[in-house]
Amino acid sequence: MAADTRRESDVSRESDSGRGSTAGGSTGGTESHSLGPVPLPAASRFRPLLGLLVPAALVVVWHLFVATGVFAAHQLPAPLRVAETLYGMAASGELWGHVAITLQRVVLGAGLGIVVGILFGTATGLSRTASDLLDPLLQSLKNIPSLAWVPLFLLWFGIGETAKVLLIAVGAFFPVYLNLSTGIAAVDEELLEVAEVYDLGRVESLRRVVFPAALPDLLVGIRGGVGLAWMFVVAAELIAASQGIGFLLSDGRTLARPDIIVGSILLFAFLGNCSDVAVKEVRDRVVGR
Repeated sequence: MAADTRRESDVSRESDSGRGSTAGGSTGGTESHSLGPVPLPAASRFRPLLGLLVPAALVVVWHLFVATGVFAAHQLPAPLRVAETLYGMAASGELWGHVAITLQRVVLGAGLGIVVGILFGTATGLSRTASDLLDPLLQSLKNIPSLAWVPLFLLWFGIGETAKVLLIAVGAFFPVYLNLSTGIAAVDEELLEVAEVYDLGRVESLRRVVFPAALPDLLVGIRGGVGLAWMFVVAAELIAASQGIGFLLSDGRTLARPDIIVGSILLFAFLGNCSDVAVKEVRDRVVGR
């Protein structure tokens, strides 16, 4: 009977010990879980904000230069003064009319330049004869400054919208033409041989082999063309225009309003950057970057 009592006591102690170790393990697991490292937000979420650091720093430097008298108010207005001017024009509705007409000109001109650039780039990229005939002339025309075209376009097309849109199209044309022509000419010969093996026709080879291979170059050209379209619209609107951001820039010079001049420049920079980001996003999605 004494032996039975000792065995029951041992079993009871082992059971208590097991429950204790289980509870301790559970507590320890809970403590280790609660004291684990807290995950930090992914750094990639903040990467788009990096592009704002330098502009913000430049605004601070700009304000310091004006506040300390490095630049007089009639040479460079304070950032707050420029913001107030743009806000006042936006509140009155005047600014939106200028922005809308400039956007319209850029869209029409860039679209026309891109289409013509694709046609000429395809022709010179596919045909060595077409390249020998056209490329020297187009390379020469590419080096003509935007303002040099203005008097000629005014003589040919007058002071209406046609001259402005065509001038912008000239700017958008050259990057598209050069990049697409180079991209098509550089298509891998093995890809063309594959098209011949599968007995693809001329049009089908272009659609399924040549253009997909040259698409990254074309998108780079479009990005450059849109950027040049914004540069050429300034030349188009500085002369013989009554609306647009370029006209606003010229009007600020006439009225001796540096706040309007700087505000117009900042509008060009902002809108141009927005269009560049949009084209870059399309390029990254299409080429899978």
